[in-house]
Amino acid sequence: MIHRMKTSKRYAPTPTTTPEPVAPALELPLLPDPAADGDGQDWTNRRASAQATRAAHARQTSGRRRFVDPTTCDREYSNAEKEFMHAMHAYKQSSGRMFPTWSEVLEVLQALGYEKPEACLQAARDAGLAAARRA
Repeated sequence: MIHRMKTSKRYAPTPTTTPEPVAPALELPLLPDPAADGDGQDWTNRRASAQATRAAHARQTSGRRRFVDPTTCDREYSNAEKEFMHAMHAYKQSSGRMFPTWSEVLEVLQALGYEKPEACLQAARDAGLAAARRA
C-alpha cells in the first residue's frame, strides 16, 4: 500500500496515515576500532597536526608579538585608567559601535577633560612651521 506524504521545503515529510510495518533492519558489520591495533593511541589527523605544528613554530620564530588585551590582564589600574575604560565602555554602549574610530576615542578623552598642554601645542606649531620652510 502506498501512502501519500505531505512535503514541505522546511520540514521533513510526515505521513498522513500510519506507515506499514517495515522489515527488520539488516545487521551491518561493525567498523574496526582505530584504537584496536594495539598501540592504544586515538586516531589523529596527521596533516592537521603537521599544519598546526608549523603554524606554532612560525608564531614563535616571528618577531611579531601577540596583542595582549589590557582589560584581561591581572593587574591594578590607576584611577585615570579605570575612568577611561569606563568612559569607553559607556561610549560603546550609547553609540552601538563596538570598534570606535580614533577620532571618537579622542572625543571621549576630550569629554573627560584631557587636552594637550599649551607647551606641546606651541612645539607642534613650531615643528610645522619648520617643516613648511624646508619644503
